[in-house]
Amino acid sequence: MAAAPPSPTSNEAPRLVRAIGRWDLTAAVINGVIGSAIFTMPASQAALTGAESPLVALVAGLGVLTIVLCFAEVASRFPEAGGPYLYVREAFGPAVGFQAGWLTFWVRVTALAANLNVFVEYAGVLAPPLGRSGGRFATMLAVVAVATAVNLRGVRQAAWTVNLFTVAKLAPLALLVVLGLPHVRGDVLATQAVVDPEWTKAILLLMFAYGGFEAPLIPAGEARDPRRDSAFALVLALFVVALVYFLIQLVVVGVVPHVAGTPAPLAAAFFLLVGPWGTTLAAGAAMTSIYGYATGNALQSPRVLYSMAEGGDLPSPLARVHARHRTPHVSILVYALVTLGLAASGTFESTATLSAIVRLVTYGLTCAALLVLRKKRPREAPGFRLAGAPLLAPIAVAFCLWLLLSRSFAQAWMLLLIMAAGEVLGRGWRRLPKGPSPGLTSTPAGGK
Repeated sequence: MAAAPPSPTSNEAPRLVRAIGRWDLTAAVINGVIGSAIFTMPASQAALTGAESPLVALVAGLGVLTIVLCFAEVASRFPEAGGPYLYVREAFGPAVGFQAGWLTFWVRVTALAANLNVFVEYAGVLAPPLGRSGGRFATMLAVVAVATAVNLRGVRQAAWTVNLFTVAKLAPLALLVVLGLPHVRGDVLATQAVVDPEWTKAILLLMFAYGGFEAPLIPAGEARDPRRDSAFALVLALFVVALVYFLIQLVVVGVVPHVAGTPAPLAAAFFLLVGPWGTTLAAGAAMTSIYGYATGNALQSPRVLYSMAEGGDLPSPLARVHARHRTPHVSILVYALVTLGLAASGTFESTATLSAIVRLVTYGLTCAALLVLRKKRPREAPGFRLAGAPLLAPIAVAFCLWLLLSRSFAQAWMLLLIMAAGEVLGRGWRRLPKGPSPGLTSTPAGGK
């Protein structure tokens, strides 16, 4: 049994505990990316690009790789909690850093809200009352409450739970690939023909599917060796995720005729491969995947609020750490309440699209921060140094800008509204004199 977190002395405030190892972090990245999208996205991707959709998944993965590599070096420079907020604040100053943190918070809230809506849809397949009116809200409340309770208890328990659900969500996806690949047929692929393929829109939707890799970097203050482990976890996890997305997309478009518009494409594929019980299997797999995703989000995302409060950009109660469990309990509860409210009032499509658009800004800012940090900290030796960064970082920024500028005002106005609200709130919350930069407030697991 793991040792209990060391108790702070009477004159010392409670501190976070470093308990997340390299493989915990890798599992967390995989879990943070693979959520609900894999269970709904294959049909929409087929509608946009048809039989080419497996290739689109790989192309999007290559674009995301340029971003991930930038994150890998930037993250390896910081052992503190905060993620993009911390990186951008250090590179561009408190004002831009606040916007990065503010937007990161809303990325995480909208992403989980979208996942909760899909969870309710699949719960309704198994028990219809759970997907209707009062049952819908009660189901969301139960998922959020349990995930929140696990994370309030301690980071170790949350990390173990994430590891378990990462394995649990990959198992049925691997089963679908093993069963489905031998049944991929050319005539079924031909039924997916699209007259006017929309690659740009397809790649933007895949940004939601690939997004979330940055979330496990947020609680770096609770990782054992974030400088060394971040790059390893990011690159390995992206390889696993890209392979899963490519193979699942190939199986779905090669097994299910005319899959575009199918509300539960993986359930349809399982049904054709194993019969009626395949629908139940797919629903259970989706709910398992999304619950694991919710648990990981409740572990990672509140640390944005915690870090911003430590930096003096949000009210100080958000930086409180529970004396016994050593978790930022106030931030965890605030995050849970905001997410639940947004999930209950929105839909998967609306929240997923907003999440994809908002995260493009935070991704672009972090990639731009890489080159700035190299100039500001020329003597610093990061745990990972990206070869070709002067070329790859601008490519990553351009990739984000391309997708962002391809959106209409009707799709992007919420982003502008969130940023404007953040600017108003930031001016009100920012302290004078400025609060200290987020510092190392963590304790190694098992000792001070």
